[in-house]
Amino acid sequence: MTRAECDALVVRARAARQRAYAPYSKYLVGAALLGVDGVIYEGCNVENASYGGTICAERTAVVRAVASGCREFRAIAITTSSPKPAPPCGFCLQVMSEFASDLPIILSAPKGAWKLTSIRKLLPMAFVKKDL
Repeated sequence: MTRAECDALVVRARAARQRAYAPYSKYLVGAALLGVDGVIYEGCNVENASYGGTICAERTAVVRAVASGCREFRAIAITTSSPKPAPPCGFCLQVMSEFASDLPIILSAPKGAWKLTSIRKLLPMAFVKKDL
């Protein structure tokens, strides 16, 4: 991933964050997932009064990509409401690892610099198909 590609994904994740529906937590999250097809799939968190019905931005982006026929990814950018870059939850890391064992993850806050990491660094012992 080039710096320009990372910057472009962060811009898209920040835009997706603005569309989040988070009336309970007020924690807005946006994600921009780059597929190997070159398409950027955006997602935002959507909360629900029944908290179990809530879906995270990262999983929204993955579901959009898969529903569009893309199952291989190059990178994902995630922007949260935190003043500094925050990692995705374990549930989202597990879902992303289903499709990319070492996906580059770009973490950003609403403004400022971003940080590059990966699924492997954040979830080093993911449960995978061979564990079944």
